Amino acid sequence: MAVHSETQIPLSWSLASKQDVRLQIGALCYRVVHDKPEILLITSRETRRWIIPKGWPMQGQSLAQAARTEAWEEAGVEGKSFDRLLGMYGYQKKMEGGPPLHCIVSLYPVKVKRLADDFPEAGQRKRKWFSPKKAAAKVNEGELARILKDFDPRRLRR
Repeated sequence: MAVHSETQIPLSWSLASKQDVRLQIGALCYRVVHDKPEILLITSRETRRWIIPKGWPMQGQSLAQAARTEAWEEAGVEGKSFDRLLGMYGYQKKMEGGPPLHCIVSLYPVKVKRLADDFPEAGQRKRKWFSPKKAAAKVNEGELARILKDFDPRRLRR
C-alpha cells in the first residue's frame, strides 16, 4: 500500500475533509523480564485479532493519561504512562451499520506494574505477552508492527 512518507497515512485516504479522519490514542503496554522487553497484546472483541489497547482522547486527560486509561479498561493494566509519542499508525475502524472510520492512532508507552483480574472489559478479550518481534508479527497494521518491533524501553529514559 502506498503511503505519504511523512505521516504513514495510506494514499487511498486522500480525503475531502480532515473531519473524515479521527484521532485515537493507543497504549504500548510493556514490561521487562530478564533484561528483555515484552509487549502485551489483547484481542479485539469482534474479530479476535491481536491489537493494542486504544480509544478516543478523553477530556481532562493528556494523551498519555488517556493511553493508560485505555490500557486499564481493555487489558486490566495498572502502570505508568510516559508522555512520549512512540509513533503513529493508521487503520480503518469498522463501525456497526455504517462505513468504516479512518483513524490515526498516537501510540504512548505504558509500563505495566500489575495486571488485574477484574477490569471493565475482562472476559471480552484475551491478553498475552510477546517479544517485540513476535508482537510485530501478530498485528495487521504494518506501521504498528514496525513500532512494536523497534520498541526499546531503554530509550524512554532519555
